This record gives sequence, C-alpha cells and structure tokens, in this order.
Amino acid sequence: MAKKTVASLKVGKSQEYAKVIKMERSKKSGAYIFKEDMVNSDKVKDFFAKK
Repeated sequence: MAKKTVASLKVGKSQEYAKVIKMERSKKSGAYIFKEDMVNSDKVKDFFAKK
C-alpha cells in the first residue's frame, strides 16, 4: 500500500509537498515522540524550527 501512496504523491501539485518526521523528547516521560506531517516544500525548515 505504501507504494501506491508514494506514487500518488508524485502527480500534479502534490509534488510541492514533503512528508516530514520530527523526533522530540517528551517532557513528561522522557521518551521519544515522532511527529509526522505533510507540509509544503517551502515550509520544511519552518516545521523543524518550531518547538
């Protein structure tokens, strides 16, 4: 199923988006948390800059 998702992201305007994954530490338990999001390619740096 992942192949279909990746293939569909390469068509038309969806090429302007990127899937980003950010790893953060939880303040509560100290464990790592992964945050995923689909953002515009221009705003990738902004996604990683905000806390």
